[in-house]
Amino acid sequence: MTPETMTMLEEALGMFAFLAVELTILFLVISYFVGVLQMYISPARIQSILSSKNGKGYVVAAFLGAITPFCSCSTIPFLKGLLRANAGFGTMMVFLFASPLLNPIIIGLFAVTFGLKVTLFYFIIAMGVSIVAGYALEKLGFEKEVKPEAYQAPAPSGCQSSCSGNKKVESKWITLWHSTWKDFKKVLPYLFGGIALGSFIYGFMPTDFVAAVASDTNPFAIPVAAVIGIPLYIRAEAVIPLSAALAAKGMGLGSVMALIIGSAGASLTEVILLKSIFKNKMIIAFLTVILSMAVLAGYSYSILF
Repeated sequence: MTPETMTMLEEALGMFAFLAVELTILFLVISYFVGVLQMYISPARIQSILSSKNGKGYVVAAFLGAITPFCSCSTIPFLKGLLRANAGFGTMMVFLFASPLLNPIIIGLFAVTFGLKVTLFYFIIAMGVSIVAGYALEKLGFEKEVKPEAYQAPAPSGCQSSCSGNKKVESKWITLWHSTWKDFKKVLPYLFGGIALGSFIYGFMPTDFVAAVASDTNPFAIPVAAVIGIPLYIRAEAVIPLSAALAAKGMGLGSVMALIIGSAGASLTEVILLKSIFKNKMIIAFLTVILSMAVLAGYSYSILF
């Protein structure tokens, strides 16, 4: 095995270990946090706030996504909580699209790296397409593409109604933890499978290759960059610096924007996780929205700027 191959293998294994630990902790913490919220905020209240019958619900969902520091994978447990609270399907989809693309970390890094004008353009495109896509998917009847089991909370375990006093209060948190752990075990194969594939691509796909196929001289650079971004799972903290490095190597800024949206909005790991919630038709629709958003942003930026 050559030294270059060894280096790539070490990078892939290092990324796998990092993501496995990080996403496991994120999934468990966010799932538990969503469970706690559901104890104090009734499903009826959530349904009212994010009701698709209320036109403001779409905008509220988009801004909720913008203020939550979730990556594409950590939106999944929150999405499951919204499903179980019977929130509007369209507004849930708006949150799913907007959260990883508009979280405060990625917006802050975007502003520092590319400036306020580019950041504002990115924000408007991501926000606008998320709202339109969520509305369109609901009107087209994609709600039926949600798997029935996604609405079902794991069966409770631990101390039951025979408990009293402090024991009953304590059992509520223990029961919630058991429920969270059961949720995690259901998605574990999807999670680790996606991490393994994404880490392999991360370690063995050279930066020079990405820059070459997505340079300004390639008329198909923007869709290519968008497609490359999906399997290349990159955290928000890394996607902007990597994109800046690719731009320095000759990658057009339109292609950079498409890569950011593809990688942050629809990582391979997220798509595999979504298989535990959505049927194949909905997965295809989700990918179509993200790729369309990436291509629209890339070409629009190239034309306008």
